[in-house]
Amino acid sequence: MILKPLVKGAVFSLFSVTLGLTSAFASDTQKPNFVIILADDLGYGDVGFTGSTEIKTPHIDALAKSGVIFEQGYVSAPVCGPSRAGLITGRNQVNFGFDNNNVTPGPQYNREYFGLPISEKTIADRLAEQGYVNGLVGKWHLGDEAHFQAQKRGFDDVWTYPFGGHDYFRVDPNSKEKYLQPLISNYKKPEPITYITDDTGNESTDFIRRNKDKPFFLYASFNAPHAPLQAPQKDIDLYKHIKREDRRIYAAMIHRLDINVGKIIAQLKANNLYENTVVVFLSDNGGPGTGKKSRTVNAPFRGSKGILLEGGIHVPFIMSWPKVIKANTRYEKPVTTLDLTPTFVDLAGGKITKKDKIDGHNIMPYITGEKAGDPNQEMKWRFTVSATIRDGDWKLIRLPDRLPLLYNVKQDLAELNDVAAEHPKRVIKMLKKLGQWDVSTPQHLYMEGAKYKKIQLKSYDAQYRITQPK
Repeated sequence: MILKPLVKGAVFSLFSVTLGLTSAFASDTQKPNFVIILADDLGYGDVGFTGSTEIKTPHIDALAKSGVIFEQGYVSAPVCGPSRAGLITGRNQVNFGFDNNNVTPGPQYNREYFGLPISEKTIADRLAEQGYVNGLVGKWHLGDEAHFQAQKRGFDDVWTYPFGGHDYFRVDPNSKEKYLQPLISNYKKPEPITYITDDTGNESTDFIRRNKDKPFFLYASFNAPHAPLQAPQKDIDLYKHIKREDRRIYAAMIHRLDINVGKIIAQLKANNLYENTVVVFLSDNGGPGTGKKSRTVNAPFRGSKGILLEGGIHVPFIMSWPKVIKANTRYEKPVTTLDLTPTFVDLAGGKITKKDKIDGHNIMPYITGEKAGDPNQEMKWRFTVSATIRDGDWKLIRLPDRLPLLYNVKQDLAELNDVAAEHPKRVIKMLKKLGQWDVSTPQHLYMEGAKYKKIQLKSYDAQYRITQPK
């Protein structure tokens, strides 16, 4: 189903539940399980429920139908590392200096600080306090030094790889290539790779099976469809009608991701856990690539990975919890990955206080209709050369080589019409708020290579496909 622009006066009808969540959990002490299924570099328009015409994702689409689709689902950064830092903490990562991907640092940066600061509590830390067993399967990308690793950040079972990515078919411990380094696990000797998307799915189902009698949190962090572009030939053959090779392989990678999403859901059902498990599916950022021939499709949005146009930060985002969330629901207010930590902690029986400095909100009462309003009326982003503030439907983008850009993202999904000149007072007000936040944030822990600045700035002026391929 293609998401259509929300016209003025459109009304979202929230469904009600017979009991409020608080009273429901007072009479039912069984804690829900939590599963986050995270795709990597998945284009917004490259799954069925967001309107893909080329790529079939029946398992992801079924998950979307089983719960709520967030029509305005956002990540906190347009690239992997910072986005994951926000998701895993519930805090805007800029507020603790994690502005950039932790790729190879310049010599001026201290590797002791090259990851998620140890002062930050993760969602796994907080759920462990509520008696949960926590598992990370797949990509971590929040620091490779010992003190940053997931097994020291609240995760009991860890199966992962260093450097934020991996070859899909092989390991070569004798190679210096980062994506060929050995897999890492603290509970088993990793088996040889078959296809890493399948292996991630298999390890995820094994975690569920091992912990079916305990409350658990599974972070199933897939590498797909991030580069390198690699897929089983049988999957590539399914998309032989796609002429461009890179798009064809990319589609095959999403196909295999979809199969493994189905595998995880099937395992929950086989162990009678599905009804009381909160499952979230999303991408860590928008699809990469500029130009109308990009292998990814972020339609109907303009922009891509690395920049703060909608195509870089507005992602496929769904939540399923059959016990509480009504199927086939759509929620139109903005939701962000920063909301997952406070939502999960509250449902697990914990408390978030002002001391935690969490930037997200418990969104469950808004989804169920217990609360009205917009929990994310104002949101802010900053990444390398750009910064953005959203106030209701208004979004301002600040760039170093031009006057601020202003869009109404409700009326102008693709951000084609800069209306800053028509609303000077609004521009000044939003720019001031953005600037005040900017100067209140700490120093960067590290910076990506300077070459990315020009690449990202140029991406704001690039052409993008804002319709589905025919």
